[in-house]
Amino acid sequence: PDVAVRESVAGKRPTGPNTCLNIRACLRKALNDARADELLPGYNPANLVKIRGNRPKPIVWEDERVQQWKKDGKLPGPVMVWTDDQVIQFLDYAAIHCPDLHPMWHYMAFRGPRRGEACGLRDSEVRLHRRETTINHQITTHGYTPVEKPPKSKAGNREIALDDDTVNILIAYKALRATWQHAAGPAWPNTGLFFVRQDGHAWHPDSVTQRFSRHVRKAGLPPIRLHDLRHSAATIALNAGVDIKVVSEQLGHSTTTLTRDTYQSVNKQLHQEAADAVAKRIRDRRRAA
Repeated sequence: PDVAVRESVAGKRPTGPNTCLNIRACLRKALNDARADELLPGYNPANLVKIRGNRPKPIVWEDERVQQWKKDGKLPGPVMVWTDDQVIQFLDYAAIHCPDLHPMWHYMAFRGPRRGEACGLRDSEVRLHRRETTINHQITTHGYTPVEKPPKSKAGNREIALDDDTVNILIAYKALRATWQHAAGPAWPNTGLFFVRQDGHAWHPDSVTQRFSRHVRKAGLPPIRLHDLRHSAATIALNAGVDIKVVSEQLGHSTTTLTRDTYQSVNKQLHQEAADAVAKRIRDRRRAA
């Protein structure tokens, strides 16, 4: 409730339990390396640090949850995922009301890159005639300052195949971008980026997020974070029967374990098949009896 305290942390992101786990893992690895090189005697003190971090599971915005949210305004969980129809509804809305960002959001919803990877996608790494893009660069933020750097892990450097719909969207976007460049003339900056603002400059990741949240509200859809478009891409692929290893590589996960632990709970097809298998076994046993 203290205004001064709130102002002192305005714009600063909190360090959550998962971030603390990553910090502890990095420190533990550094100290273990120091022990291996005989620079640190005795035990590794980082091994004694206990931190609880639970990765929240995505929850799908089913119709019943949407109706309850409209009544009380409460989210069922911290990570929400749109259904296929809700993704379509948003992209159709954005195509009309936000044509400068619609192609990026389509790319994220269909193929699942991270926000920084989409903002930092290089023009030279988009090969529409081959229906593929390469993720090897991203634009993230430190506080509010944009920072260009490689992807967050070795697995983050990856090829992303494109479907025909996405290719057509990006072809149309390149034509639109050419009209912006022609209007700007010599003032057009050479950023080397694929997705840019109408003045040719790079998108600030936070601006992309803010615009997304605003248009979600205007479209009348239940709220999700921009990052949750990535979750939607994963769940749609898994429910379509795409192998989990392919989905894991598409998302840039280091192992399929992370993909499975995060998205298995929303893969309805597998759970429905399990329920049907149990019921069939019981029916068969009854008939045999």
